[in-house]
Amino acid sequence: MRRTRMHAGIWAAGLLVVVGSLVAGCSDSYNDKRGKGDAPVQGRAGDDTPAEVFNMPDGFGNLATKCVGHGFRAYVTTNADAPSNVQIVQDKACAG
Repeated sequence: MRRTRMHAGIWAAGLLVVVGSLVAGCSDSYNDKRGKGDAPVQGRAGDDTPAEVFNMPDGFGNLATKCVGHGFRAYVTTNADAPSNVQIVQDKACAG
């Protein structure tokens, strides 16, 4: 009985180590070090509203768009092997 409890404790400790490693591996600093993290926003006061996302077929980058600033719209495509493509255009619907 005592040996069973000891084995259960060892398994629980091992599980905690594995889960902790997985959580740490998904941290923001991991993406920042690889150049894939979000740009810093001073005082975290930026526009945090979601973008409208258009899913493309496999093999093509998805497209996201949203109003940025006053009177401008940004279009961004995903790109796994290179920097994302970004285009900013005037859009009167984004005035505000």
